[in-house]
Amino acid sequence: MKATQTYSGTIEREIYTREEIAHAIDRLASEIGSDFAGQPLLLLGVLKGALYVVTDLARAIAQTAVRPSEVIVDYICVSSYGNETRSSGEVRLLKDTAETVTGRNVVIVEDIVDNGLTLEYLSALIGERKPAALRTCVLFDKPYHRRVGVRLDYTGLSCPDEFVVGYGLDYQELFRNLPYLAQLQPWVFQSE
Repeated sequence: MKATQTYSGTIEREIYTREEIAHAIDRLASEIGSDFAGQPLLLLGVLKGALYVVTDLARAIAQTAVRPSEVIVDYICVSSYGNETRSSGEVRLLKDTAETVTGRNVVIVEDIVDNGLTLEYLSALIGERKPAALRTCVLFDKPYHRRVGVRLDYTGLSCPDEFVVGYGLDYQELFRNLPYLAQLQPWVFQSE
């Protein structure tokens, strides 16, 4: 599918609606808020996919009854997919954090965990920097092809064993902006 084409007719089915995702984000925010009540917190989003998750999560945390004393948002960028539908298995750091994580409460926020390699890599990288606390948060858990055991402290929704797009997840940089999670029509991949 070329970037100049439209999304028309590309969606096979909607897996999670905007409302279902919002409910999951609110639940995650409540759990994180309770765990870090009255303490400062650094949400570390994994670009590009977790951009929407982190934004909505930070806003939802601000609305929780029990919440951290402050929330700082930062991003780290890694690559393991490129333009493919399957992970290469090699995780590369493309952009490091701007904030210092040493001595801070850090929650790594991922859009999706599939084989677990990216989250394993990031947990080790950030863990070496000696944060006060290190937790992981994933909106979509897709355990079918898990290659490593990774700790998921906060999990939003189970993801089917399908290639999915929307709410930050892409196919060749397209579909990230969809407000729901969807499966694409098979013809979209025929050019691969």
